[in-house]
Amino acid sequence: MMAANHQQVHLIETLPPVRGQLKADESLAKYTWFKTGGPAEVLFRPADEDDLCAFLAATPVDVPVMVMGNASNLLVRDGGVPGVVIRLGRGFSSIRVSGQQLDVGAGAADLTVARSARDHGLTGLEFLAGIPGSVGGTVRMNGGAYGSEIKDICSAVHAVDRSGRERRVDARDIGFSYRHSDLDATWVITRAVLTGVAGERDQITSRMQQIQTERELSQPVRTLTGGSTFANPEGHKAWELIAQAGCRGLVRGDASVSNLHCNFLVNAGTATAADIEGLGEDVRRRVFEKSGITLQWEIRIVGNPKPNHIKEIQP
Repeated sequence: MMAANHQQVHLIETLPPVRGQLKADESLAKYTWFKTGGPAEVLFRPADEDDLCAFLAATPVDVPVMVMGNASNLLVRDGGVPGVVIRLGRGFSSIRVSGQQLDVGAGAADLTVARSARDHGLTGLEFLAGIPGSVGGTVRMNGGAYGSEIKDICSAVHAVDRSGRERRVDARDIGFSYRHSDLDATWVITRAVLTGVAGERDQITSRMQQIQTERELSQPVRTLTGGSTFANPEGHKAWELIAQAGCRGLVRGDASVSNLHCNFLVNAGTATAADIEGLGEDVRRRVFEKSGITLQWEIRIVGNPKPNHIKEIQP
């Protein structure tokens, strides 16, 4: 008598139909700035907001869902990400300007938004030229640079909750703090309303050029990196603590601490996510041993490790 076939059904076969794209076991390494890490069990690229709402409404709540933006500040572990990873594309990158307000899709690049504000003679958004991310991620973590944060210019956020319902939250209710917002972690940010101030286009252009020049001179922007690695502890600068702990140039596998800016980790080409995370934990340990301060990751680490992956250190 033949044995029964107990072949497991892949998650993608249980998901609702979409107008966008669904891909099974899609590598996420090619999307991240580190260019390493495992696959998404399913990658979903919604065609537009209606497609996203319908998908979330019809997807069982026990299916894990994660949003991936520009992935400039993301480390995907080598075992990959279970459930559905949502990546917002062209249908979420529009920029509409009315007066001093910009209605910006979550998938729009921060630099593109800064340029659009400049083209419309709006100042206050120049700092976005120094953030290599997309608006959704910048809002989610209250991203900032060069003395400004997204909370300074954000008036409202639009999102879709896990049940597929559209939400709108005014800035006063977002709960912005340093590199953090109180927005529900299960919501998918779709748009943000940003507000600028009328300014001189030449001055705006000059400030943006200054920011980009400073960034290129002080950060390893032409390497495989993930942006600022650790948040600044209150009253301290992370890079100074790292340098004082002797971590500049520290190596683990093919990952290293940047010699140019030691709050950046670099993939020299073949580093695994475990190499990068392990190096970060080496840095955290050394900084704690030197200063008694525990650095907190600013890079978002997601997914499952492979066996023998280093565990987070708890000083």
